[in-house]
Amino acid sequence: MFYKFDGFTQRLSGGAGPAAYSPQGLKPLVSSEPPTLIFATPTKVVSESGEGVQFLGQNKVPDFQKLFQKADGVPVHLKRGVPDRLLYRTTMALTIGGTIYCLVALFLAAQPKKQN
Repeated sequence: MFYKFDGFTQRLSGGAGPAAYSPQGLKPLVSSEPPTLIFATPTKVVSESGEGVQFLGQNKVPDFQKLFQKADGVPVHLKRGVPDRLLYRTTMALTIGGTIYCLVALFLAAQPKKQN
C-alpha cells in the first residue's frame, strides 16, 4: 500500500502508487518533449566513420605495470624515484607544519584577553 501526505488533514492517508509519488501537483522531472537541437550540422558517430581514433603516443601501461609490480621493497607511492620522494616529503612537511600552526592558533585563542 502507498501512503500520501494529505495537505488538508495534515495526516498520511492511503493512496494509489502514482498519486503517492506525485504529491500535491508536483510534475515529474523528466520531460516528455525531445530536447532542442544544439548543433545545426549533423555530427558523425565514431562507429560511422571508417577509421577508429588514432592515438599517436606510445602505450606506457605495460612499462608502468612492470615498474609498480616489481618486488623491491619500495612503497608504491615512491616507486618513480626523486619526484615522488620530493612530493611525499613536501606533503608531509606541509601537513606537520599545518598541524603545528593549528595547535598554536588554538592555544592562543584559548588564552583569556588581558584587561588594561
